[in-house]
Amino acid sequence: MTGAEERRRLPLATAGVAIRADDAGAARFGGYAAVFNTRTAIGNPLRWGFYEEIASGAFTKTLTEGDARMLIDHDSYYVVSRVSAGSLTLAEDATGLAVDSALDGELSYVRDLTANLRNKNITGMSFGFFVIKDEWNQEQIDVDGADPVSVDVRIIREVRLIEVSAVTFPAYTETEAELKAVATALDHRGDRAAIEARARFRPELLDLVHVGREPGGTTRGVQNPAEPDVSTQSRGLPLDLRMRALAARYGLPR
Repeated sequence: MTGAEERRRLPLATAGVAIRADDAGAARFGGYAAVFNTRTAIGNPLRWGFYEEIASGAFTKTLTEGDARMLIDHDSYYVVSRVSAGSLTLAEDATGLAVDSALDGELSYVRDLTANLRNKNITGMSFGFFVIKDEWNQEQIDVDGADPVSVDVRIIREVRLIEVSAVTFPAYTETEAELKAVATALDHRGDRAAIEARARFRPELLDLVHVGREPGGTTRGVQNPAEPDVSTQSRGLPLDLRMRALAARYGLPR
């Protein structure tokens, strides 16, 4: 079983996006697609989500092996640049994954991208990836007016990078996109107890995960991972897990 592609976004201020001129006077795009060792809430960490950090060095291997593209809004039609073409440079530094891209003014959508950045219509950067190595830890956090809550913290140690994107819309919490992000991470984790704990708050997760491999299994060496089809989404989930989640949803005794 392979993992599904995941996406993470950075707001414009954090991504540090800027258009600059190179030595020849040509416009170039610069910024960060990811920031290291910064905690981000994926979903609602107190109930059905988790906190996530990207560890320094998570991109080291993929940058030597891959051929990532820069896109607009993750749309492969709008290819701005590519590593193998020499128009895109990706590098790790102390901050995170730095992006340096040429901007070909003969492409109409690149001209649109430049104008949208100038007019602040672009809200940030994002990257698409497959997780190769991650680890999960639990921490206790204080909550005003309540007992401390145990939360999960996911640390991403290694990824296979697919693309980086300038994006129009920021990520919102408790949307379908956030729910899918949580489900994909839980699917990669392969822990039924973790799925059940979150499904008590969001039973929809049971329709998005499929636990059919050993926890911690690797996706290395898979050239074309794909998301599961509908027929395999619920395979491996025990009936009692689904029943408990449905009982929680409708307030039924268990």
